[in-house]
Amino acid sequence: GRTKAPGAVRPAVVDDAVAIATVHVSSWQAAYRGLVPDAVLDSLSVQRRMAFWADAITDLQPPTGIWVAERDGGVAGFVHVRRSKDEDAPASVGAVGAIYLMPEAWSRGLGRALLDTAVVELGRNGFEAATLWVFRDNARARRFYERAGWAPDGKAKSIEIGGLSLAEIRYRIDLQRDGPAAPQ
Repeated sequence: GRTKAPGAVRPAVVDDAVAIATVHVSSWQAAYRGLVPDAVLDSLSVQRRMAFWADAITDLQPPTGIWVAERDGGVAGFVHVRRSKDEDAPASVGAVGAIYLMPEAWSRGLGRALLDTAVVELGRNGFEAATLWVFRDNARARRFYERAGWAPDGKAKSIEIGGLSLAEIRYRIDLQRDGPAAPQ
């Protein structure tokens, strides 16, 4: 077993929006270089992302949640969970909408701590399963999810980014439910 990751996972607050946006942009630029066109990665704006995440945190309603992982006094990563928006998803399926870490925080257990938090919180909100989408060619991310017990469920789609068509595949995990669903 892995030892407890250094760093705490806690619910995000509006003051985290700049840090979350910085993680989001830095992680994209590091993880997706060679997958997503350079022009797209180089044009990513912390300022625009900050506004998006500040609004998202301000408007949070369960079962949507955003958690951050702290390391060395700062935010090193975040995870965003919500009800699945997939057309084929019943109401019992939640989703990890985003999970990103600063590149220097990779492979230190923080991503796993965030993903574990997401799984627990989705189960606590009454979901029976959770899904997430990952670039088919992102081998590092796919290994990370598979080690945590997620598996491809056979669904695939393409998204267009910067004029390039990128294949995504859906991963799924069954959840442990912690008693009754949260009141709506």
